[in-house]
Amino acid sequence: MARRTLYLPVIVAAAVACAVALSAVSEKAEATFPGKNGRIAYSAYDGNDYEIYTINSSGGDMFQVTNNKRDDFTPSYSPSAKRIAYVEFDRNDAEIYTIKVGGRGKTKLTHNNTDEAAPSYSPDGKKIVYMVYSNATGDTEIYTINVGGGGKTKVTTGGQPSYSPDGKKIVHWDYHKTSSNPHPDTELYTINVGGSGKTQLTHNNNDEFDPDYSPDGKRIAYTGLNKNYDKSAIYTIGVRGGGKSRVTEGSDPSYSPDGKKIAYAVYKGPFTRIYKINVGGGGKVRVTPRLESAESPSWGSRP
Repeated sequence: MARRTLYLPVIVAAAVACAVALSAVSEKAEATFPGKNGRIAYSAYDGNDYEIYTINSSGGDMFQVTNNKRDDFTPSYSPSAKRIAYVEFDRNDAEIYTIKVGGRGKTKLTHNNTDEAAPSYSPDGKKIVYMVYSNATGDTEIYTINVGGGGKTKVTTGGQPSYSPDGKKIVHWDYHKTSSNPHPDTELYTINVGGSGKTQLTHNNNDEFDPDYSPDGKRIAYTGLNKNYDKSAIYTIGVRGGGKSRVTEGSDPSYSPDGKKIAYAVYKGPFTRIYKINVGGGGKVRVTPRLESAESPSWGSRP
């Protein structure tokens, strides 16, 4: 698995240890909006902390968006691809921020003592959905908030939420803990943005997470982790469940805006790298530099 230093491994590792056993592969969740293929945002460890970067999908013109002494994780492009939502960890707690793609105009959205993660823009660009981790209970919940801050509203339990392209539903993972099954695996669900109509998509003994709607809203890419927690793979599935298809080994899938490719992370040795691949498999190409630890890609549209 990838090297995770602070907050992100803690959030899912804690949820995992208590309930989902996910091993902190990622706390990414972000929506891909339809359009022309633009740049890929990602987080990378620079030897001191994690920062947010963007890069051409062909692998050139890398640009550093954040530059501070805190850890910045899990970027998510806005529908216009002009801003990026992400998580910043200050060694005390993690909060949701947005920033212009050029590195200016940083805005803090959440202000509390809980840990927030996995921000994802709504298709109209007016709201951000995200997960909140409770240190007291080990539970995770999903909320929405206005892009300028305020208007915080609880949607459901679970984590790693991502809007559907029409803005009507949210895909996420969740688990159902019972006395007979105190350590259940995570499954994928969809729910109406108002909190009704929760529907389970996957039904198996593995852990599913990292869900991302295809730009046409017909399929969902996600990561599946086996019960030994030593192998993860990218899958796609129909939005009503069924039609499951394995794409490749890896995690953190993000559809391209044209829906033809998927960007994802590969964990090998001390480094993690971003690759892209055809949605049906094949045509694998490395995007980020060979010696860079990069993860959590978000594929933006071309403005």
